[in-house]
Amino acid sequence: MAQSCTQGFTFNPVGVNNSIEWDKFPEFSLPFKIIYNGPRFNDQQSKPLKHGFSHIAYFSGPEGSTLPVKNRALLWNSVATMSGNQPWSVAGLESPWGNDTTAYRNYWSSYLRGLANLFDDSRGQAVPKADIVCMDIERIQELDRDILALKRDGRIPESYRNLPDNAFLTTYKKDIKWWYTEPAKYVRNLGLPPSMKLSSYSDVPVRGTWLNIPSNSWKDWTTNRERTHYLMQDESGKIGGSFYNYMDFLTPSAYYFYPYENPLGKDYLSYLLFQIEVNRAWSDKDIIPFVWLRYHSSFNPSTPLIPKFMAEATAIFPFFSGAKGIWLWDSNYYERNEQHNYATYEYFIGGLYRLSQFSDMFEGNYELVIPQSARDHMEQRNPIWRGVVKNGQILIAAQNTYATENQQTQLTVTHKQWTKTITLNGRDVFLCKFDMADVVSSLDSSLAVANLYPNPTERVVYIDLTSRSDQDQIRFELINLNGTVLKRFTTASVPGDHRYTFDLPFVPPGRYLIRIDTGSSTLSKHVEIQ
Repeated sequence: MAQSCTQGFTFNPVGVNNSIEWDKFPEFSLPFKIIYNGPRFNDQQSKPLKHGFSHIAYFSGPEGSTLPVKNRALLWNSVATMSGNQPWSVAGLESPWGNDTTAYRNYWSSYLRGLANLFDDSRGQAVPKADIVCMDIERIQELDRDILALKRDGRIPESYRNLPDNAFLTTYKKDIKWWYTEPAKYVRNLGLPPSMKLSSYSDVPVRGTWLNIPSNSWKDWTTNRERTHYLMQDESGKIGGSFYNYMDFLTPSAYYFYPYENPLGKDYLSYLLFQIEVNRAWSDKDIIPFVWLRYHSSFNPSTPLIPKFMAEATAIFPFFSGAKGIWLWDSNYYERNEQHNYATYEYFIGGLYRLSQFSDMFEGNYELVIPQSARDHMEQRNPIWRGVVKNGQILIAAQNTYATENQQTQLTVTHKQWTKTITLNGRDVFLCKFDMADVVSSLDSSLAVANLYPNPTERVVYIDLTSRSDQDQIRFELINLNGTVLKRFTTASVPGDHRYTFDLPFVPPGRYLIRIDTGSSTLSKHVEIQ
């Protein structure tokens, strides 16, 4: 057939608590930065690196001496949070004024040396050796109303509280941006190698939101500067500025806040893709979202893991919206203190494995097909599909997040002159590659192909066709990719199902096109000749 699909990798999900059975999956890789920051359960062999992940951020066993620098990702936690009641570190205050700069630099120095001591090759040094460092700051008043509320807080110096509202807002934003920039500047000045990539968790042009996404049009989200965060703006209000310029890539937070059974929970996929697509609209920096395979309720022991179809979709869809990686995070609190079944992680790994069967589609130059914005999907609550086009082929990912478990959904996917109707089963993730040359040219199709084989072939192909009784002849042509007809023959049409034989000429090995023409309909198929 004119398509290549992968079914979900068949496996029996883990049945015991606090275990991930990595070895049940084949070894595979993907052309993205996929960071494993999840439970290790005494993994001593860096198994995530053999199963789709490119980096590890939570270390186990001998990795302090065995993990290559290129596979290390580090979270620099609590950048703004330190003892001593510094105003910036106080939750709810988050003031840029009155902080001890020297104390903070000493604090950062100590923390970075601790990260360096994780590895033999940087032990005792000022900065760790790693490929990626992501700061976790999270000490900022985001909204103007919350900034202005600080004017009533006696912990803010009076000289600032006496400023007019506009001046107070401007001063706060300028000074808090200085503090966000300072740790990035500090660590770079310590001598991080230029190849090390730096980011800051959740600090992106459009910060995480859920409830108000449909409140603004997609055009408004992607053109109105008021939708972007001042932290990522320069003095003129455009995306840029000191902090933004230190970021090598952006990490939006795409955690799921609502259980699937909640009316809002079914929007999980449109929410995830919105975080990627809206930030790509404002920035050309790589997007690597943080995802969590639990519903977000920080450090709540009863927080459940998400169901398998959500985990598989989370592993596959981000790359169809232009993400260049995923940071899979989990709190090690659960590994230390709780008993849970981690089959959800295996379905995530299974999703990565399915995607790996089409890795070539994401290498080199390829085109994303995003027929409808994630914002509009959230508003219309319809099935989501995305495509990747390369070398005349299109890879389709689709899911109906609003379907019942056994519901079948017919979905028509199109790109330029190519169209196809696919069937979605329940909430399963559809993943299939099609040859865009395999398309009937007329709307009133009188010609269908059941099979063309063998493919690849050497001297002959057999073509199973279904044609109408009022067709007299069928013409077959072998065409090279320059459009030159290399062989043509015409034969009488046999009504209904029939197998035709096409003897091929001697031609150089390569990819060719077989065109089938009845006069009223034309169908093209690719064939590999060896």
